[in-house]
Amino acid sequence: MYKKIRIDSQVGNLRIVENAIDDATSVIGISQDSYGKILVSAMEAVNNAILHGNKSNPEKFVDIEIGFESDELQIKVTDEGSGFSPEKVPDPTTPENIEEINGRGIYLMSHLADKIKYSKKGNSVTMTFKNILS
Repeated sequence: MYKKIRIDSQVGNLRIVENAIDDATSVIGISQDSYGKILVSAMEAVNNAILHGNKSNPEKFVDIEIGFESDELQIKVTDEGSGFSPEKVPDPTTPENIEEINGRGIYLMSHLADKIKYSKKGNSVTMTFKNILS
């Protein structure tokens, strides 16, 4: 199974992505525990792409690709921004950052997905979820 979605950079379009995740996970038969991890990670990645990558510019797009093969789901989110260096994002669990409102999305994604990979440019993330079937 493979699904591609393209949305313009408006937070209201997160619902389109949520519906696509719902459809894909329903067809595949994903466990409830895995569904939560997948949905939260995907929403964080797309939200980051809209707000930080594309700076909420509705003329820029976010591309989402959902693929499934052999009990492994991959979600790739790509924006049209200039990219970033994930290793430079401060750890939100350290005392000096604990009260910051930004910076939690990348942390969540990296802890919920089994594997996470950023493009060299830093404007694309691929999250892999394994052993997800009910």
